[in-house]
Amino acid sequence: MSNASAIMSRRLGDLLVAEAYLTEEQLQVALREQKKGGRNKLLGEVLVELEYCTEDQIVECLAKEYAVPYAKLDARMCDPKVVEVLPREYIENNLVMPLFVVRGTLIVAVSEPSNLFLIDELRGLTNLDVAIVASTPRDIRRMITALPNSKVFVIDDIIEDSESADVMLIEEAIEDIGDVEEIAGQSPVIRLVNYLIFNAVREGASDIHIEPAERCLRVRYRIDGRLHKSLEVPQHLLSAVNSRVKIMASMDISERRLPQDGRVHVLLEGRKIDLRVSTFPTTRGEKTVIRVLDTRSVSLNLEDLGFAEDVLTEFRRQIQAPNGIVLVTGPTGSGKSTTLYAALNAISTMENNVCTVEDPIEYHLPLINQFQVQSKIGLTFSKALRTLLRQDPDIIMVGEIRDEETARTAIQAALTGHLVFSTLHTNDACSAVIRLVNMGIEPYLIGAALNMVLAQRLVRRVCHKCREVYEPAKSIRHALEQMDCSLEQFYRGVGCKNCRNTGFKGRIAVHEILVVTDELRDVISNGPTTGNIKKVAKQEGMITLRHDGFRKVREGITTIEEVFQIAGDLR
Repeated sequence: MSNASAIMSRRLGDLLVAEAYLTEEQLQVALREQKKGGRNKLLGEVLVELEYCTEDQIVECLAKEYAVPYAKLDARMCDPKVVEVLPREYIENNLVMPLFVVRGTLIVAVSEPSNLFLIDELRGLTNLDVAIVASTPRDIRRMITALPNSKVFVIDDIIEDSESADVMLIEEAIEDIGDVEEIAGQSPVIRLVNYLIFNAVREGASDIHIEPAERCLRVRYRIDGRLHKSLEVPQHLLSAVNSRVKIMASMDISERRLPQDGRVHVLLEGRKIDLRVSTFPTTRGEKTVIRVLDTRSVSLNLEDLGFAEDVLTEFRRQIQAPNGIVLVTGPTGSGKSTTLYAALNAISTMENNVCTVEDPIEYHLPLINQFQVQSKIGLTFSKALRTLLRQDPDIIMVGEIRDEETARTAIQAALTGHLVFSTLHTNDACSAVIRLVNMGIEPYLIGAALNMVLAQRLVRRVCHKCREVYEPAKSIRHALEQMDCSLEQFYRGVGCKNCRNTGFKGRIAVHEILVVTDELRDVISNGPTTGNIKKVAKQEGMITLRHDGFRKVREGITTIEEVFQIAGDLR
């Protein structure tokens, strides 16, 4: 930290102590924490992170120090025409908000009144005299969100009361749906949509379903792989709610007959969350599904993904191979991409050129070059992969092998000295080989290139706060005897506040790992069938989904019913 920065930090700390917003002891802790965080960490940011002060208290003290007014921003304080004096990108990147012009002087809200360079820059950009008011970053972001065509939406500004109060407010505010676009931009509808997103993130939902029912608009969240009803609102709000989501996702609100897709970036508690939006027309109106991509809720460490020790050891060995193909298989939503991201995270170094081709890019990783497929302009997986091979890669990740051309290019890359990761949609590990054959790939090429196939599913974890031992039905005991499996104790969750009375909290992966040995290469190269691949793989010690699932039941992590559901008919 420079001397000037240190002096400013000290001054801000002294101001907060003088206003009794902070104690001297807390200030010392924050200053020590600031030094740990690096020279770019501002004292105000550290104080908010430690929850010693609020943004309002910090900005209020800065405003007093620099003799500028402190303002709590409100939509009524902004002249929409004045906003156009600055480029939208500049406003969003610098967190400034032009409010209005008084006698040739532009009034601008800023979060850092100490930044004199920014004020000079504002004068140069607008050719106006500039006067500033100090406001919190949160208030300025909220104002930016309300601007037309905003690219980032702040969703913290929600009604704090109950769901019913939120819906009542909207019903009072919207008696008659007239101009849908106008209604969708009004505060009550914005607050309802913000509430739905905020609540979904808070409850750990992966998807939000907004669907027209017979007499209402129903909202359901997918939590731990299951849909749960969140709330129901009057049906006449369907158009306004869907239109608000479409506006956020830059979709066509006038088109209700065709499916549409879009993406939204939202800010919640200062962190970015990506939303993928899909609409589809039904007989009762449009149904909207929002996929929530919250990077904070996903760990990209292999140790946190539920691997058994023997599976993890073998998986680590295979992802460090010099060349070949590593496949992860499973149905949609089984965590394949997360596993691949964690694998890349584990092996990426400054000495390796790691490149990915994805559709879409779900998580941004350091030290990795990630490329987005653009099908509309002809940049498909296969074309992007061929181009990528001219970028001198060491390790390549292809989001999904969907066709023969992509599969053939990936195999050629593996045979010419690259390590290739990808995913396939198959029920188990052995079926991945047959899927590649059915795509038109010669078996001898598959046998030569394939190193390993990891199949996985997600099962729900038993809630650790209400877990108990229980005796299952006799039919389950009988089924286990037929499989030559003995389990002494069975666990289940009774249901409590922690798990929303479901008995489950979170999910964990169950794995099946097929390592391609020399004997298996011979089987694959000589016209394989699923049966003979499974037979040889089991002789070579393949760990199956069922075997790994039963281990997790024995350890009390999941229930026997969960394992039967994902691997009951797999031998």
